[in-house]
Amino acid sequence: MKGDRVEIVVDAGDTTRTYEVVASRAGRRVETAVRRGVVEVSEVTRTGVVVRTARFMANRVLALVEQPVPREDSSEKPGHTGRPLREDP
Repeated sequence: MKGDRVEIVVDAGDTTRTYEVVASRAGRRVETAVRRGVVEVSEVTRTGVVVRTARFMANRVLALVEQPVPREDSSEKPGHTGRPLREDP
């Protein structure tokens, strides 16, 4: 979804650096993975094609903050009572 965002705070020796990976278009999402001492943050399309990836050494990552876009719950839609549409006898 557009608006998904991940912030990565990395130790850069004497200071820290902050990087952001953002879902730049509607329908895209941001996925994170930790494999073999590497943190990967990727922007992925609906079909699963990776658009871009940021890689960091896991021992240098201080914080990984995922900030998903707020999604509308079906119970929050106007006119929805929260009951099933049909009741079985």
